[in-house]
Amino acid sequence: MPTIEEIINEGFSLHQTGRLEEAENIYHEALSVSSENAEVCNLLGVLKLQQNDVNSAVEWSQKAISISPEAYFYETLFQAYIRGKFYEKITECEQIICTKFPNNFSLMFNIAVAYKNLKQNKQAIKYYDKALKINPSSYQAWFNLAHIYNIEGQCKNGLDAMKICNKLNPNDKETEYFLSLALMRVKDYTKGLKYFEKRLCKETAVALQNRTYPNLCSLDRLWNGENIKDKTILVYYEAGYGDVIMFSRYLPLLKNRCKKLIFYPQKPLVPLFEESGLGIDELIEGFIPEQNLSFDVHAPLLSLPYLLGLKGDNVFASPEGYIKANPDLTEDFRHKYFDNKKLKIGIKWQGNTYYDQDRVIPAEMFLPLIDIENTQFYSFQTFEGSEDIKQLTDKTNIIDIGKDLIDFGQTAAAIQNLDLIICNDTSLAHLAGAMGKPCFVILPYEVNWRWHEDLSHCDWYNSIKLFRQKAIGDWNGVFEEVKNTMISAISKNK
Repeated sequence: MPTIEEIINEGFSLHQTGRLEEAENIYHEALSVSSENAEVCNLLGVLKLQQNDVNSAVEWSQKAISISPEAYFYETLFQAYIRGKFYEKITECEQIICTKFPNNFSLMFNIAVAYKNLKQNKQAIKYYDKALKINPSSYQAWFNLAHIYNIEGQCKNGLDAMKICNKLNPNDKETEYFLSLALMRVKDYTKGLKYFEKRLCKETAVALQNRTYPNLCSLDRLWNGENIKDKTILVYYEAGYGDVIMFSRYLPLLKNRCKKLIFYPQKPLVPLFEESGLGIDELIEGFIPEQNLSFDVHAPLLSLPYLLGLKGDNVFASPEGYIKANPDLTEDFRHKYFDNKKLKIGIKWQGNTYYDQDRVIPAEMFLPLIDIENTQFYSFQTFEGSEDIKQLTDKTNIIDIGKDLIDFGQTAAAIQNLDLIICNDTSLAHLAGAMGKPCFVILPYEVNWRWHEDLSHCDWYNSIKLFRQKAIGDWNGVFEEVKNTMISAISKNK
């Protein structure tokens, strides 16, 4: 008759080769011989986790711990908790772990992960620090710590952590990209823009144009900042609408460096650039056959500040109100929507949720603002999120202008009639700022890199004022600040 050790070894061999059902049967056979075998219970926990049966994995791991509270049994349990998103359960074990296993990196790391997901950032920082004292070479711990530092506005610490990540994983594109964001967050654009060239959206944009125009957009024709005084350059979009509006400020500078500038934006942005000029000689509105195009070099838009060699505050330089609205269209919108003597305020609460859910503002947060005397509010919400207008129209006289906006040319014409825009961090904010229109941008607790550390002013747009949540998820507090600012400004202008 085989010994208990031989039975366990047979099950473990099957387990290692991926024969999970057979291994499970053998483990149960082992438990029929030795029901209090903690090692087998833990192995069943590991096996159930591999089968994505989280609840069973938790049960078997807990049983193993109840028999013998070993560190690696807790490691299995924590992995099950993380898989099931039972983060509170991990933090409930905090005191036991710190007492029994203070030098176990995995357990300290997982407690940090739990606090990170619970958005208890100070506690997360505490446990990442503990983990890194045990294993200072953990790339993932430094990477996660950098992210939390940036959320908490400790941007210098975040940058230092990303620099360590870069040393631990040199020449890694993802690391260098996030290092670029950390550098630009503290306004070190000299170094940041160089690393920013490793961004994925640049590779995607270049690859897309190469497939569309394989002869003209070959890699050997990619502009690297050399003299192009007598050459024609094609610049094309990448990333979102807001990024294109923001970085289009560099087109006039590029025009001073080349003979001819061809620009290819997303189609909804075309009317903006038709009206604004910006040194563009030829604007591509859609696909043009390769034989009908002619240029010497090409570049994705977000590479321009690096390729132009911009340093310091020159990165933020732009012509005042560099995006223009069509005057005739502006007048049409005035007659249709804006022919009143009230303070006209446009709002938007949601952008593209594919990238970021935290920037979405519940529409009802705007209700206290709409009650301010002598104001007329207009919803600029389009597409996703526009259904939430009902939460406002049922209680106020807000005007839904978003349903009539089919491109950014129309949006600019409508904005031109406004006194103020209040919105989340979205393309509407960039358009308002590029037009020089007063705009309140309401930010979540975690702030995008481009708004930098000091939120008392906006480096990119003089007309934008930034408001940030004081605590994670606290929209009420930030909207109270916005309301007080509005009332104060209205009182001064009476």
